[in-house]
Amino acid sequence: MTDEAGTQTLTGAQALVTSLERMGVEVVFGIPGGAILPAYDPLFDSSVRHILVRHEQGAGHAAEGYASSTGRVGVCIATSGPGATNLVTPLADAYMDSVPMVAITGQVNSTSIGTDAFQEADIRGISMPITKHNYLVTRVEDIPGAIKEAFHVASTGRPGPVLVDIAKDALVKSAPFVWPEEIHLPSYRPNTKPHAKQLKAAARMIAESTRPVLYIGGGVIKAEATDELAELVRLTGIPVVTTLMARGALPDSHELNLGMPGMHGTVAAVGAIQRADLLIAIGTRFDDRVTGRLDTFAPQATVIHADIDPAEISKNRVADLPIVGDAQEVLAGLVHALRNHERPELGAWHDFVASLKRRYPTGYEEPTDGTLSPQYVIKRIGEVAGPDAIFAAGVGQHQMWSAHFLPHEKPRKWLNSGGAGTMGYCVPAAMGAKVGNPDTVVWGIDGDGCFQMTNQELVTCALEGIPVKIAVINNQVLGMVRQWQTLFYEGRYSNTELHSSRVPDFPLLAEAMGCVGLRAETAEEVEEVLKQAMEINDRPVVVEFVVHKDAMVWPMVAAGTSNDEIKVAKDMAPDWEEEVL
Repeated sequence: MTDEAGTQTLTGAQALVTSLERMGVEVVFGIPGGAILPAYDPLFDSSVRHILVRHEQGAGHAAEGYASSTGRVGVCIATSGPGATNLVTPLADAYMDSVPMVAITGQVNSTSIGTDAFQEADIRGISMPITKHNYLVTRVEDIPGAIKEAFHVASTGRPGPVLVDIAKDALVKSAPFVWPEEIHLPSYRPNTKPHAKQLKAAARMIAESTRPVLYIGGGVIKAEATDELAELVRLTGIPVVTTLMARGALPDSHELNLGMPGMHGTVAAVGAIQRADLLIAIGTRFDDRVTGRLDTFAPQATVIHADIDPAEISKNRVADLPIVGDAQEVLAGLVHALRNHERPELGAWHDFVASLKRRYPTGYEEPTDGTLSPQYVIKRIGEVAGPDAIFAAGVGQHQMWSAHFLPHEKPRKWLNSGGAGTMGYCVPAAMGAKVGNPDTVVWGIDGDGCFQMTNQELVTCALEGIPVKIAVINNQVLGMVRQWQTLFYEGRYSNTELHSSRVPDFPLLAEAMGCVGLRAETAEEVEEVLKQAMEINDRPVVVEFVVHKDAMVWPMVAAGTSNDEIKVAKDMAPDWEEEVL
C-alpha cells in the first residue's frame, strides 16, 4: 500500500527484507523458526539468496567466511532462544577477529519479553560483550534505521559483528517504510586519519633505528592496505613478521618476510622481534599467543603502535608512540613521511635475520613407520591448489601447519579462527567463502576432531551447489591437546583419543551427505586423490588423509614462558650465541 506522498506501508518483515536489499546484500545464511518466521515470507520473493544451513553456528561461521574472503559484510539469520544462542560462538569469533557481520535474530513478542516465554532468550544481553553493537527492535518504524546503522557499524572503523534482535510483533505489524538517507551516531566516530605529527615522529624513529621490525596484524588486510605495506617495505627494507591473521599481507616469498611470530612462529620472526630496537606494530593487538610472557617480549624495542581501535593501543604493551588511524592511511602516511629521510642502514640487521631464516627453516621430519606426514599433506595441497586458492583452516595442529606450509602470497586467501580458536570453524567458513567467490577454488584444511563438530554443513553445500573441497587430516586424536599432554603431562593421554581410524568412516560419511568421499594413506595416494579432487567441481569433495598420530608442531614457545625460550624440537633450542649482529 502506498500513501499520497508515495510512501509504502510495509510489514516489519517486508521492511527488513527491503532494507537488506537496499544494503546490497546478496546472500544470507540462516534457519527459520517461530519468532523469525514472518521474515521468511517476503524473503521467498526477494533477490537476496537465502542458504538454509543445518545449524545456526554454521550460519554464523559461513557469514564470517563470506566476509573475510570478500571484504563485504556477512549476514546470518536465526530465530529466538536456542536459534539465537547458537550464534554466540560465531559472534564471539567474529568479535575477536574483527570480522564485519550482521546477525539478525527473531525475538518473542514485545509484550512477552522478560516473561520466560517459549523460546525466549535475552540475546542482546548475552551478546553484549561479544558484539561491536547490538539492537533490540520492538517498533516496525525502527527496522530500516537499525539495519542501515548495523551495516555501517559492522563495516567501519574496526570491523566487527552487530546483532539486530527484532520482536515478532514488530515483524508482523505495518508502518510506512522510511529509509534513512543519513546516519546520525554522535557517539560513534571512528578516527581513520592519523595525526601528521605522529607520522613524522614515527618516520624519524624509523630512520634512526638499526634493528627495526614491522609487526603486521590482520588489521592491515581488513584495511586493504597490503599495497601500502609492500611500498613501505620496498622503501625502507624493514623485515616483516605477519601474525596468524595477517598471513598473505606480504607474500611469503618476499625475502624480508620472516613468517609468523609467536607461540608456533618461525625462529626468524621470534628472534628478530626479541632483538629489535624498534617495533612498528600496525593493525595488531599484542595478544598473548604472539608475546609469550609479556614482560620479556621485545625487551630492547621502542614501540610504535598504530591501530584504528584506540582501546588496543597500550592495552598490553605500552606504546612509546601511539598512532590512531586506519592502517591504509597510516602506511601511506609513513611512506610519504619517509621520503624526506634517508633509508636506514640495515645491512647487519639483514644479515642477522637472513641467517636465522637459513639456519632455522620451518620444516618437519618424515615418520619412520611409513605413515603419512601431515605437514607433507598440507604442503602438497597448497602446491596443487596454488596461491590463488582460498584456504580455510580449523583449529589445532593442522591450523599451525597450514599457517606455515600453505602458499600465503595474497591477502584474503587465508581464513581461520585466530582469537577465539574455534573448533568447527573450517567447513562452514569454507562454504561461505565459496559462496562469495564462486569461481575460486576453496579448500578447507580440517582435523578429524574439528570436522566432527560442523561437518553437517556439507549437506548444505551438496544441496545448494557449493563445491568446496575439504581435507580431513586424520591423526585419530585431538592433536594439539595430545601434544601438550606429551610435553607437559608425562604422556597421560586423558580423553584425547578419538578412535577415528574407521569410526566414523569419513569417505562414507561424505558420500552419505551428497559429497564425493576419498581417502589417502600413502604418498602415492595423496597425489592421486588430490588430482581427483581438483577435477571435481560440481559437488563438494571430502578427502581423508590418514596421518601419523604423534607429529608435533614446531617451533613452539610454551604458554607463559618467554619467546627467548622457543624450541625448534623437543629439548632443542636455537643456538643464539652463533648469531652476531
